[in-house]
Amino acid sequence: QLQDKEDHMDTYTFNKPKFFDLMRSGLMGPTLTTEEVQGTEAILNALTGLPLSWAAYALATSWHETAHSMMPISEMGGNAYFTRMYDIKGQRPDLSRRMGNTIPGDGIKYRGRGYVQLTWKNNYKTLGEKLGVDLVSFPDRALYPEVASKIMTVGMVEGIFTGKSFKSYLPLGNVRASKAEFVKARYIINGQDKAALIADYAFDFQEALAAAGWTAG
Repeated sequence: QLQDKEDHMDTYTFNKPKFFDLMRSGLMGPTLTTEEVQGTEAILNALTGLPLSWAAYALATSWHETAHSMMPISEMGGNAYFTRMYDIKGQRPDLSRRMGNTIPGDGIKYRGRGYVQLTWKNNYKTLGEKLGVDLVSFPDRALYPEVASKIMTVGMVEGIFTGKSFKSYLPLGNVRASKAEFVKARYIINGQDKAALIADYAFDFQEALAAAGWTAG
């Protein structure tokens, strides 16, 4: 379980203003909204001390999955879609049962939320227990940036989402990853969907993080 790392960025050499200046003149520019900054800061706090390439890939994943908003989002689709895909009364009752959605309405209640889409009651339970947050009773907490960023980080560190983790593809410490390594890292989240595009984002984030002094703990 990751410890709460908020307010501990000062224990590292990371120059956050420089990082944001670089991103403003690069991938995230030319301007940054308050929400983009707040969301990115929540992610940086959750990632503090992790290897350089891991942090870069998590930021790139967030940039892609949130349509560049850097704020947690809810899965697109109406109640009929969530019922069909995730509910015991939907089209996949056996899968729903295995994933903990055993009560009619669970498909809507445990729809996708976050920087990466957390779905199914079992996953809400698992991540909630790891973070010490009751996500089963209060699933909308997965939309809080400080919670969503930790869900993403724990999931990617431990390989909870697909069975693949950061260490499956990316180097440790302050070693830069190649674009080819970033492409493979997409398996941590979603096969190879948009893998090359997200790898480009990760490379940009990696350069900005390194220039601003990101240090692996």
